[in-house]
Amino acid sequence: MENSAMKKKKQVLLYYCVEMEDVARKIASESDYIILHSINWRSFADGFPNLFINNAHDIRGQHVAFLASFSSPAVIFEQLSVIFALPRLFVASFTLVLPFFPTGTFERMEEEGDVATAFTMARIISNIPISRGGPTSLVIYDIHALQERFYFGDHVLPLFETGIPLLKQRLQQLPDSEKIVIAFPDDGAWKRFHKQLVHYPTVICTKVREGDKRIVRLKEGNPAGCHVVIVDDLVQSGGTLIECQKVLAAHGASKVSAYVTHGIFPNRSWERFLHKTDGSEKAFTYFWTTDSCPHTVKAVANNAPFEVISLAGSIADALQI
Repeated sequence: MENSAMKKKKQVLLYYCVEMEDVARKIASESDYIILHSINWRSFADGFPNLFINNAHDIRGQHVAFLASFSSPAVIFEQLSVIFALPRLFVASFTLVLPFFPTGTFERMEEEGDVATAFTMARIISNIPISRGGPTSLVIYDIHALQERFYFGDHVLPLFETGIPLLKQRLQQLPDSEKIVIAFPDDGAWKRFHKQLVHYPTVICTKVREGDKRIVRLKEGNPAGCHVVIVDDLVQSGGTLIECQKVLAAHGASKVSAYVTHGIFPNRSWERFLHKTDGSEKAFTYFWTTDSCPHTVKAVANNAPFEVISLAGSIADALQI
């Protein structure tokens, strides 16, 4: 009776882009029900994509997924070409896993003429052809602004997942897990994440304008004597995190670490956080990020204070929804 009540797992055929191959293999290792399939990613002499979906005939009637990474404009077109082709191959259902929605920070207009590219990207994705099983399922992790779910049309079903449960598992493994305080670098991060971290004391920072500069200040909470973990959805240059660390240390934090779901780090800005070998004080004890941005994963591998927490198990679970 108990077994019959359990939901029967479906077999999912998982295609992937080149830079997500390592993550795809980890996802497949998490479940016997996920089978990897490949794409031939080739180019014509003029540089335009020459693509081939392997086993195209065999995927008819099967549940199919594609693991994407829109890490730069240069790779988006070739992946979209595959994404638009797969649902038309008579598959039972189609799921697009896009762990990082790259234009999410460009979601509003501040003056006439601004282009909200988050909306543009959502409109493109919303036009993925419907498969035999219905609209495309779209899996995204920690999208920058929650209202962006309303940017998507009715041809896709967005499933917004989060990396916070993985962070909480890691925090529970720390020797000072009872002394953890969560810090939010601004009110936006607090709005996004505080309900998932209610069991931890919190600190909120804020940016105030002083002349031409924006200075980070402590808005509320007490970090004194605690291991403070700054939590946000993404990092670019890292300037805000560094300023937050200084403020928290000045207010008595014994350690400061950071977690972001998406470590973008343009122009190798991750180097600002590396532990120096000269024995100088380490600003960040740990810096956790996920493997949603594969170029960053390769860059920071085995470099303290960075630790990469894989989304593979979470993605494997999402593919069974």
